[in-house]
Amino acid sequence: KVSGSYITEDLRDREDDVIWRVRWGDDWLYVYLLLEFQSSVDRFMAVRVMTYLGLLYQDLIRQGAFTPNGKLPPVLPIVLYNGENRWTAAQNVADLVEQVPGGLERYRPDLAYLLLDEGAVISDPEWSDHMRNVAAALFRLEHNRDEQDMLEVLGTLVEWLKAPEQTGLRRAFVVWIRRVLLPNRAPGMELPEFNELQDLHEVHDMLAERIKQW
Repeated sequence: KVSGSYITEDLRDREDDVIWRVRWGDDWLYVYLLLEFQSSVDRFMAVRVMTYLGLLYQDLIRQGAFTPNGKLPPVLPIVLYNGENRWTAAQNVADLVEQVPGGLERYRPDLAYLLLDEGAVISDPEWSDHMRNVAAALFRLEHNRDEQDMLEVLGTLVEWLKAPEQTGLRRAFVVWIRRVLLPNRAPGMELPEFNELQDLHEVHDMLAERIKQW
């Protein structure tokens, strides 16, 4: 994880960026991920993303964080949206700018962001269970219809994440379920001590028993 705190020219701080540098093969590929968590549709999100990207590059220039070829690293901007209505805003800033005639067209800004619309993902056949996509399973947990649906997704994750090398990912799911998902979904539910639920299948079994009681 890379610090997302940098200061604009007018000294306003931005502290809410989540930026990562990604390992690619045997080397570091300088890719930074900008995530904008949105619960409502922002028509001009593409302009915001373009602004954030410019601020990030200014900060990287100050740090001297260039690629081995002396260039700026590539950036993947991601908008993660969890609102009830589907996302309708333009995903490229070019679509927000009036087209201009002739040769001036080349000067229109062109920058796209990757949209993850949770509601669209969980209803899209391309993100179905046979794809074994952990992000889609996480979105399904967040948008579960009822306790049985939650239990079904957890059972799927237990099957997908049973390999020894996935221990850290299982643990991350356990922490998120215990500290975020369950307190919001079932605030009155009594939970066993955290240390007694060290793995995902234990959470699944515990919830299965609670659902029987309900």
